[in-house]
Amino acid sequence: METEQSFIYHLRGKFSKALKDYALIDDGDKVLIGLSGGKDSLALVDFFAERMKIFKPKFTVEAAHIIVRNIPYQSDIEYLKNYCNSFDIPLHIVETEFDQSTDTRKSPCFLCSWNRRKKLFETASELGCTKIALGHHQDDIIETLLMNLTFQGAFATMPPLLKMNKMEFSIIRPLCLIKESELQQFASIKGFRKQIKNCPYENDSNRADMKAVLSELEKLNKDARYSIWGAMQNVQAEYLPKKS
Repeated sequence: METEQSFIYHLRGKFSKALKDYALIDDGDKVLIGLSGGKDSLALVDFFAERMKIFKPKFTVEAAHIIVRNIPYQSDIEYLKNYCNSFDIPLHIVETEFDQSTDTRKSPCFLCSWNRRKKLFETASELGCTKIALGHHQDDIIETLLMNLTFQGAFATMPPLLKMNKMEFSIIRPLCLIKESELQQFASIKGFRKQIKNCPYENDSNRADMKAVLSELEKLNKDARYSIWGAMQNVQAEYLPKKS
């Protein structure tokens, strides 16, 4: 039976493998973690803090928590501060807001997410960061692929490394090889405190439906997620339709 310590070691190995396989970290990088307070971003802080103990590549890490003033989403700021302090990782608390009436074509969920991301980008630029680390795990990436296939007619998802053309930093997703269920187990072992979520727009999403689709696919084939992951890196364009 796998012990808690061996399980944590296994996850940290997946984290390090992602950093290496997708060239997510370079020597001298300054990384800004987008810390929402959920299990994924809390795990990201832990994994980065452990990885920084290795000499090469040498990099530094800071974290930012974005508060949207007009959305009733509560986070325990003291808990986040104490958590980051335990790893000697600086935490920046940044506030923003948006006016939904300025763009009624977009959902409040989209506008909130867009403004959070914009403020995170601004913070990274102000701090001189070279990378922004987001807590998207393997399930998130596969579900996004399924959503794009179903609703956008595009074979695309959130890549582990996204180089921003007009900005001085790149976006990285170092949890890309880790399953959500593994992060849930990690959170339980570490005793992460759950953040209070009472956003009125949280359920206005197709993501829950895609979670169900992925679950059904795994019933058909227990390794379905790995087949889908492999397919994203094995696109055989010659066997796909192409207009003349």
